[in-house]
This record gives sequence, structure tokens and C-alpha cells, in this order.
Amino acid sequence: MTNHPVEMFDYHIWATRTILGRIAELPPTVLSQEVNSSFPTIAHALSHMYAVDEMWYRIFTGIEMRKALQDTMPLASEVLSGTEEYASRFDQLSERYHAALHQQTDLEQSMMLDNPYAGIREVRLSEILLHVANHGTYHRGNISTMLRQLGHASTMTDYVFYWYQQQPNIPSA
Repeated sequence: MTNHPVEMFDYHIWATRTILGRIAELPPTVLSQEVNSSFPTIAHALSHMYAVDEMWYRIFTGIEMRKALQDTMPLASEVLSGTEEYASRFDQLSERYHAALHQQTDLEQSMMLDNPYAGIREVRLSEILLHVANHGTYHRGNISTMLRQLGHASTMTDYVFYWYQQQPNIPSA
């Protein structure tokens, strides 16, 4: 039986690696070229994505949201020099998520989330995984738009392409 929140998180990892792979094919300056978008550069968007993924990892593993925010938001302003550094950070974080997932037996377990922007709410661990995947999808869309503004094609990171990357093709009868 498929665990859909975990599958969506795995899709998030695949899609982030895919877009980082596309960016790595371009001149290194593409990370720091300014555009008129939600972030001034692609590097800023990637730093934001990483910081938020890290924050939610900490919440997932039991750290209060206010503390997780305080500890990780400085990461959003750390602009790295290349796609290899971003890929390494995302890969290390995804390994930590997977280690936590292997230890967690009940993703429907609830916790109280004290979000300083939205208030207190009960949230399931599975919802955190779905949120991380959704947040990443949103910002990969920003990055795709930024690439196009800079005169470069993006790459397909739709969930349907993840399906075909993960399962062998079954020949028709």
C-alpha cells in the first residue's frame, strides 16, 4: 500500500533535484542574475526553499515552530555559490527526513502547531510532509518563471513525470 504523504515528499526531492540539474546545465551566473519576480535571484529562491524545508524538518522531529523559525530563517539569506552546494544541502536534508520517517511509525500522529503568523492548530505529521511538497512545487514554479525571464528553458517537474521515473513502463497487451 502506498503511503501518499511519503510519496509526495519523495516527489518533492525528485523535482528539486531535477530543477537543480537543469540549473547546473546553465552558466553559473544564472543563480545570481536579478529578475523581477518573487525573489530577486534564483539563488534566493533556492535558499528560501531550503530554509523552509529545514524548518519543517525540525517541526516534524518535535521542535516548536517558533524555535524552528528562529533557528532556520537566517538560512534563507545564505546565498550559496553554486548548484552543487544547493544539491548537497537538499540531499543531506532529505536523508535526515528519511531517517526520521523510518523512525516514525504513525504519520497520522497529531501535534499542536503554534504558528506565529496564523495561530495554534492541531496538525498531523502527514500534513507536514504534504505541505513541504506543496511549498516546493510553488517555488519550483517561481524558479521556472525566473529561468524563462532570463532567456532559458526550464524543465518538467510535474508529478506525472515523477510517476514515469519511478515505475517501469508496462507493455500493452
